[in-house]
Amino acid sequence: MLRLFRVLERLRACREVSARNRHWTKITELSARLSSTKAAPRFRRMDYQDAVCTLNTLQTNASALEQVKRERGHPELQLQAMRGFLQRAGLKVDELDRLNIIHVTGTKGKGSTCAFTEQILRNYGFRTGFYSSPHLVQVRERIRINGQPIGKELFTKYFWQVYCRLEETKDAHGGSMPAYFRFLTILAFHIFLQEKVDLAVFEVGIGGAYDCTNIIRRPWVCGISSLGIDHTSILGDTIEKIAWQKGGIFKPGVPAFTVKQPDGPKKVLQERAEEIGCSLSVCPDLEEYQSEGSLRLGLAGHHQRSNASLALQLSHTWLQRHFLTDPASSSPVEFSGVSPAPAFQPSPAMIKGLAETEWPGRNQTLKHGPVTYFLDGAHTTRSMQACVRWFNEIAPQHERNAGGPVVRVLLFNATGERDCGAMLKLLVPCFFDFAVFCPNITEAIATCNADQQNFNVSVENMLTRCLDNQQSWRVLNGQEEKPEAELLIGGGLALVAERHRDTLVFPCILSALQWISQGRDSVLSDPNKCVIPVKPSINAKAALLREAVNIHVLITGSLHLVGGALKHLDPALNS
Repeated sequence: MLRLFRVLERLRACREVSARNRHWTKITELSARLSSTKAAPRFRRMDYQDAVCTLNTLQTNASALEQVKRERGHPELQLQAMRGFLQRAGLKVDELDRLNIIHVTGTKGKGSTCAFTEQILRNYGFRTGFYSSPHLVQVRERIRINGQPIGKELFTKYFWQVYCRLEETKDAHGGSMPAYFRFLTILAFHIFLQEKVDLAVFEVGIGGAYDCTNIIRRPWVCGISSLGIDHTSILGDTIEKIAWQKGGIFKPGVPAFTVKQPDGPKKVLQERAEEIGCSLSVCPDLEEYQSEGSLRLGLAGHHQRSNASLALQLSHTWLQRHFLTDPASSSPVEFSGVSPAPAFQPSPAMIKGLAETEWPGRNQTLKHGPVTYFLDGAHTTRSMQACVRWFNEIAPQHERNAGGPVVRVLLFNATGERDCGAMLKLLVPCFFDFAVFCPNITEAIATCNADQQNFNVSVENMLTRCLDNQQSWRVLNGQEEKPEAELLIGGGLALVAERHRDTLVFPCILSALQWISQGRDSVLSDPNKCVIPVKPSINAKAALLREAVNIHVLITGSLHLVGGALKHLDPALNS
């Protein structure tokens, strides 16, 4: 165990040096040449990886951490700080009104709702901006123009415009720089304004009331997807407290929509709408819309139907306002109680948009020869319930066509304060032959992509979490005895921390995927990929994987885990 920690800490040290030190001289020289916060600075060309590595230094910026501590007891200071950073970046809050924003929050499904909404409005020919989080493979995925991640050149260009303005002014503001998510939010505003989008769909980061996206003053419409328990240390430990935070995105006179919610949070949302002064409507079931036949969705899973209904209401309301002669003169819609939203007849563009929506990492299936991957970034108990329901529907369909024995493998990790035990308990009835755990580290080498780096959690912390999850899985499956430690693999590198029967812990995503696939996935067998040697005794345990006709792998528990897996499984996402 100790040797494994040391190997991973060396990896961690290399990653930190790469992101913090390799580019600092360039940044200092660049900053010294700036002369104005009003206009984009002139600077020599720096590449995409320079920009991403510099961005990563904001993950644990010391002044940002102190700022978060100060603001914890006074959350309203978060928005005040965000306005200050926006101004230092050369933007004004009232400029954001020009973006014709759709603002969406929720616990589960807010990203999918945004994806449906953006696709629908793009089908009408509008130039769309879409801001979401987290990214799966590359940070550019968070900021999209017309459905595509912004290109590397544009990202690099706009990154340095915003970063250097903030860097130039930090001494006059106590050395403060915005933390990672705040910076990306400011960058998204800047890019969408510069690229002159017709509308922008903004997904809230955490909560709503004090989320940094909530400096938006005048969205055209707001939406709240399904609510549940998550981020309790920030949002509160009851669903009612969380609903209060989510309802904070409501704005006076701006129509708001939500999906069907339990009575407790529904009452809180009603009170928030009345307090703020806006209408609040509850979306109908998707089956109620007046359409010939059932509406087909591009995203799998029954839970996507409520997200699609919310997207129809958001896009329909936005279009109603857009086609007014003078949208600015539209009458504000004040609170008059919670009402059911009408189930109108979707237009052909709406029907096409719902069917064409893609949102990687959510109920996604990838088939690589005999190995099929089922990927879903579920990270709460409610979203895991939906994931299990989806997997139990789709996996048997694939198994019926296999023509022989199929081995089921779970690849799991979870981060933060998530209740891993509760999520794993939901996965037990899926009857996995192997349960594999690994941290959200893409590969155990120091050259991993800067987009995947995370300095907010120590490697020791991540690995300990994996071992705890492994123990929870054993207990849930009636295997409570302490396992024997099998620490070493070929070449003396500690890659398998512990093993007991059908559970293993690997130090990175690539090593886990390579062991699971046993050389049967041609993508993972690419000669350009480092093949990590595994101790013969460990490989011998994988006979079941080598002999099966098909291997079915469910990858879940974290969007970061899913993103790291997709980095290896879908090379197109790295371009």
